[in-house]
Amino acid sequence: MAETLLLKNADLLCTMRPARDMTGRAGDDVGREIPGGGLFARGGVIEAVGSSADLPDNADIVLDMQGHVVIPGMVNTHHHLFQNLTRAVPAAQNAPLFGWLQTLYPIWSNIGPEHIYWSTALGLAELALSGCTTSSDHLYLYPNGARLDDALGAAADVGVRFHGTRGSMSIGESEGGLPPDNLCAPEPDILADCQRVIEAHHNPERYAMQRIALAPCSPFSVSMDLMRETARMARSYGVGMHTHLAENSEDIDYSLATFGMRPGDYIEAVEWTGDDVWHAHCVQLTAEEIGLFARTGTGVAHCPCSNMRLASGIAPVRAMLDAGMKVGLGVDGSASSDSGHMLNEARQTMLLQRVNQGGNAMSAREALATATRGGASVLGRDDIGMLAPGMAADIACFDRRSVDFAGSDWDMLASLLFCGPVKASPTTIDGRLVVAEGQLASMDMDRLLSNHRRMAHDLMVKAGHAS
Repeated sequence: MAETLLLKNADLLCTMRPARDMTGRAGDDVGREIPGGGLFARGGVIEAVGSSADLPDNADIVLDMQGHVVIPGMVNTHHHLFQNLTRAVPAAQNAPLFGWLQTLYPIWSNIGPEHIYWSTALGLAELALSGCTTSSDHLYLYPNGARLDDALGAAADVGVRFHGTRGSMSIGESEGGLPPDNLCAPEPDILADCQRVIEAHHNPERYAMQRIALAPCSPFSVSMDLMRETARMARSYGVGMHTHLAENSEDIDYSLATFGMRPGDYIEAVEWTGDDVWHAHCVQLTAEEIGLFARTGTGVAHCPCSNMRLASGIAPVRAMLDAGMKVGLGVDGSASSDSGHMLNEARQTMLLQRVNQGGNAMSAREALATATRGGASVLGRDDIGMLAPGMAADIACFDRRSVDFAGSDWDMLASLLFCGPVKASPTTIDGRLVVAEGQLASMDMDRLLSNHRRMAHDLMVKAGHAS
């Protein structure tokens, strides 16, 4: 018999389900905001949402959410989970994108399967504790026998809904690319492993816990041929496509010098537009490129903290949303944002658009919609990102009874961003408790931290950055 979940008595439950007749700016409509709200789920799927008084009295799991705001679990559309092994590396702290990468590549060359497993587990635990229930991961290097399978295994153990992307780098320094040759692989080998991973692990079914996408790293690390062949393989299997694009001015300069075209023309040339594609960053898109993305249904993973940390610029998110583009949020790699807190990314999204375009450029509700249903749309999912019958029971709950929210009872939903960020508890994924009483419920956190600390130190010693 399928396990049931009853969540009741939330101070406020926000569905994020848009009204059929939307008015105002995209994303401002977050659906019903239900005081005293709750929901009932069976087998990981929501059956009813509404006033707690109208829901069943009992379930296998009962969560009394008095004092809490409840929202759909947030969706992280871009990450490099392995990078949490190299946070705050002194030599990379003050470098822009290309110099930052060139400092870290030699450290990452010592990564192996165990590093991938434990860094993925830790990063997903960090995300779950922030209220994130679905994450993609862009794993683009595979030294020393590492495989995407290592990350997929960790995701299954933590219990986070996971889109693992089989990344790749094929053009090293000797051929004019940015990465060292030893982190690149022959393109036939890359394509063969892409096929293997899809056939072994991709689940296209509704409510799938794991899906696969194909993800050449960037225009400065793969050939145009690999981009095209990857797109054709992805579409033959019906999987998503992901890469970095137009992240900073160096990125644009490389594209113009190497390909003789801007990013928009480049992605058209390599068949990388469409509703099965999402690009990370896109800080430097022009109005014409935004129009291209909107017309083709191409999505963007906006990563505000990483873009600030690396001085890449402020992405034109306001213009993207106004054009009808699909926009989700990403925490990016933990060596560039140095954090994996989705609520903070939503807050920074709101603040960056305001500092760039004025105090009314983005509302808290719009930023939260981007972090939830926006991310679901970018990942091509219609079963997450909202709290409604037929949606997955992926839920983030935030306790407002702390000093962080004192004096903000007038708008409990907006206070999550204006007063945050705080950690979530509880967090459910597929109707199961992944975070309970402020702690990860699915794995031993002490063991996770111990293993992670040991491997991070080992990497830094091997690379000569620590003793």
